[in-house]
Amino acid sequence: MSSNVSDSFCLRWNDFQTNISGAFRALQDDADFFDVTLVCEDNQIQAHKVILSACSPFFRSVLKRNPHQHPLLYLKGVRFSSMLSILNFMYLGETNVAQDDLNSFLAVAEDLKVRGLIQSDRDMVNPILKNSKNVSQTPRKRQRDL
Repeated sequence: MSSNVSDSFCLRWNDFQTNISGAFRALQDDADFFDVTLVCEDNQIQAHKVILSACSPFFRSVLKRNPHQHPLLYLKGVRFSSMLSILNFMYLGETNVAQDDLNSFLAVAEDLKVRGLIQSDRDMVNPILKNSKNVSQTPRKRQRDL
């Protein structure tokens, strides 16, 4: 039996973004399913390849070319505090960066091509800086109909 277009339904998860961002936060907080280790300075931090790949074409390219089950990536010249802030941005959609650290943070974001923090031809815009005790990065959202 074949179905036609009039027999199809569009099902939408109303709180999809809220639930997914909550799930990302829980994965990060609970340290569940980490499958990549990043080394910065003398410190290490674990993350998820899928999160890194979704948020950074740099990480996606590196991870695709090195399909190890749990790769260890050495990020030469990247400050550990900057990487922690970038990971928070990737997992939570926001992060706090001290004004004194903002330039180095944005330089690392540019090197790693972090979506939402850099300007890209395809789908990124410059972040909007808000004045506060801690400098907050809030990228403008551009909605697309899929």
